[in-house]
Amino acid sequence: MPRRIDHDSRRRRIADAVCLLADERGLEGVTLRDVATRAEVSMGAVQRCFRTKEEMLVFALAHVGERITDRVRARLAASPARSARTSLGHTLTEVSLLAQEHRAEARVWLAFVAQAAVTPALAAVVRGAYDDLRALLAGLIAEAADPPCPRPEREADALLALADGLTTHVLIGRLSPEAALEILDDRLTRLWESERPGTRRR
Repeated sequence: MPRRIDHDSRRRRIADAVCLLADERGLEGVTLRDVATRAEVSMGAVQRCFRTKEEMLVFALAHVGERITDRVRARLAASPARSARTSLGHTLTEVSLLAQEHRAEARVWLAFVAQAAVTPALAAVVRGAYDDLRALLAGLIAEAADPPCPRPEREADALLALADGLTTHVLIGRLSPEAALEILDDRLTRLWESERPGTRRR
């Protein structure tokens, strides 16, 4: 009887190989042949899983986004303090990929984002990931702010842009992870202070 193949597992294995190569060489250095070698599968196996290189990259990008989202959820579930403010801080810390163990993932994510600027299929995945994060952050901001924040979605967009910028500055060595975390914390502190009664928003 022929051996059954777990196609979902193989696709994830190939996606992991794409990410490893993207971290080493950038997306321009990712070839189907090298992916097959790194994933320890045949070229035919890669082509049976993905009809084109673009389809493979789209899947790999979604795979990275799912890993980050899963880690955010796990961080929130493990947090002893369940306040919305604490949850917002944990979420931004994970999304900004500042920890040393997430540095390779940060390089891969930014490589995909850069490629998404000229690849509509990748851009759609990136937009979807940001839209999901925006909804999560806006919900936490709306829950935490007292009095209510009048524009939680705009605040969420600002925080996402800040997190992305900090990721870049840490990767190029302009900021240390510790300095980036301090900037995030300062931004959140000013957000809560701006919502206090008697404090005028600028």
